[in-house]
Amino acid sequence: MRYLVTGGAGFIGSNTVDELVRRGHSVVVLDDLSSGKEENLAEVRSKITFVKGSVTDLEAVQKAIHQAEFVIHLAARTSVPRSVKDPLETNRINVEGTLNVLVAARDNKVKRIVFAASSSAYGETPTLPKTEAMQPQPISPYGVSKYVGELYAQTFGRCYGLENVCLRYFNIFGPRQDPDSPYSGVLSRFSTAFLEEQAPVVYGDGEQTRDFTYVDNAVQGNLLACETAGASGQVFNIGTGGRVSLNQTLDLLRKISGKNLPAKFEPAREGDIRDSQADIARAKEVLGYEPTVMFEEGLERTFAWYNEHHAKNAAQ
Repeated sequence: MRYLVTGGAGFIGSNTVDELVRRGHSVVVLDDLSSGKEENLAEVRSKITFVKGSVTDLEAVQKAIHQAEFVIHLAARTSVPRSVKDPLETNRINVEGTLNVLVAARDNKVKRIVFAASSSAYGETPTLPKTEAMQPQPISPYGVSKYVGELYAQTFGRCYGLENVCLRYFNIFGPRQDPDSPYSGVLSRFSTAFLEEQAPVVYGDGEQTRDFTYVDNAVQGNLLACETAGASGQVFNIGTGGRVSLNQTLDLLRKISGKNLPAKFEPAREGDIRDSQADIARAKEVLGYEPTVMFEEGLERTFAWYNEHHAKNAAQ
């Protein structure tokens, strides 16, 4: 099978590309390297086609998608705080970029597109866990942009017969998540803080909870969403079904690292959701999705990866 992975040099993208290559598929990656890194693809670089370009450039998307049977659309501006700061740019990349990918997928008659949606679509609704039947109420421009992407994907299904599956990711974490940006995932920043023996920064009181989901589970969801008959037109939560607070997470990292670092608490950030937890019953039933790496094991693997790469960087 031939796959196009947009954002394939990024964190989730490169992990997905690795698995596709491992399974023997032909893979094209489209990435403008604004947040992705070519080094993330180092192990498979000779086995894939890499196209440097942005999803905001329809011509680049049309070139990359040629002869693809499946598209996994991960390219996005992924930060909630950044979207609050610059909603226009988030809309340009996440909405206009997604529309370009859908148009190109339609024109090239791909079998199915899988869209990386987000749990941020749910907003601050107090009900937990979040089910796909709930009415989305996003509270950030990022959440809006991701929900609009879902609507566009489903509308292309209705208008043009383009098969589509939308996956609402819940706080994906793991190796290759970039800790250097202020907008990075919290677990990559926490891990790096412990390695550098600096106080990890917590925005808010640390009692906010997340359904932290190790990246291997997201990769599994991506591939099942491509392969599963009868899944088109549906939205699925991709999480673990559990939740853990940031303070509990820091306690685990203290245990894993052997370092008893105190946290530094800062004011809560605009647009951040207080509590998040996925109901994954629909993904289990329809896709056969089953989380294979739960939180504590994922955190241990992630810390080990950052530890290894931290040591390499220090040696250079």
